[in-house]
Amino acid sequence: MKNRKKILFLLHIPPPIHGSSVIGQYLKDSDLLKQHFDCDHLNLLASKKVSGTSKVSLNKIIGFVIIWFRLLLKLLKNKPDLCYLAITSRGVAFFRDVLLIFLLKCFGVKRVYHMHNKGVSQCQQNYIYDRCYRFVFKDARVILLSRLLYADVKKYISEKDLYICPNGIKRITGLAKEFTEKPFNKVPKILFLSNLIKSKGVFVLLEACKLLKDRSISFYCSFVGAEGDISESRFEQKINELSLTKQVKYLGKRYANEKHIEFLNADIFVFPTYYQKECFPLVLLESLQNNLPVISTYEGGIPDLIDNGKSGFLVPQKEVLALSKKIEILLKNPLLRQKMGNEGRKKFDKEFTLQKFEQNMLHILQEITEKC
Repeated sequence: MKNRKKILFLLHIPPPIHGSSVIGQYLKDSDLLKQHFDCDHLNLLASKKVSGTSKVSLNKIIGFVIIWFRLLLKLLKNKPDLCYLAITSRGVAFFRDVLLIFLLKCFGVKRVYHMHNKGVSQCQQNYIYDRCYRFVFKDARVILLSRLLYADVKKYISEKDLYICPNGIKRITGLAKEFTEKPFNKVPKILFLSNLIKSKGVFVLLEACKLLKDRSISFYCSFVGAEGDISESRFEQKINELSLTKQVKYLGKRYANEKHIEFLNADIFVFPTYYQKECFPLVLLESLQNNLPVISTYEGGIPDLIDNGKSGFLVPQKEVLALSKKIEILLKNPLLRQKMGNEGRKKFDKEFTLQKFEQNMLHILQEITEKC
């Protein structure tokens, strides 16, 4: 039997739950990859809460030292043919990754980086970042979630070392229904599902809701997600300031079936993000799978997810008035909501299932390891 190539996966594994950690869990659990490769894994996450992911603490420093030595032991014991790294593009976590990459380079390990965030182009004018980027990306391959993201790393990565692999998610079973089978809500329901982070557009959506209310448009808007840089008390304060207590509710965190129920009960999904690291939000894939028309922004790879005017609408970032007008169109037109929702579901089934993602990733890793 031909020896299988050894791949060491340096991943983000929940908790906390965010796009990169969800994909990390998928890769760790992938039977398809295990059938073709000798897989080993190391979790890079030191913070268990979303609010703590960008903060430096003594516990996180100690945690990194432990991770570094665990990596050293793995390299000494069973050097891999390839190391897959879910790399961070900037900030403290990036410099942590640089130290891990230094160790990998010392052992001569081939590397492929899976980039779930962006920001390289914004930092590359800084001398320290530029030198680190040159060190990190030299002789490495990069997996991007969308070709729209290539401009971010173009200075350091040639097209021949580039791979495109859109994220995918598990199909919902049991609770999922076709949109055509679901009755329309008498008062249309808007859903926002993400962590309460300002740059995800939380306050932008609230301001748009205020405009809708002032135009005497009936709606209900649910916010679902963990507290981030916006606390529950600050969110409730904002609702009170805008006189939206009857229209808007914060429901807290929802997982598994409870989260699926929120999607099933919604009529429109709205995600007005202006988060600079936004690449390929998994929550939009969940919305497409649940036959929901989506309103989002021109950020990262989102235009590859949402076909503007077909499966939803894309609006400029932080444009409250433009956002409210697109929401109003869908609130007043249930048949358009249904049509757009069905178009989104078709695209999901064709491009964004977990099976499709695993196949794409397998082909990429096979191509890279054949050259090792």
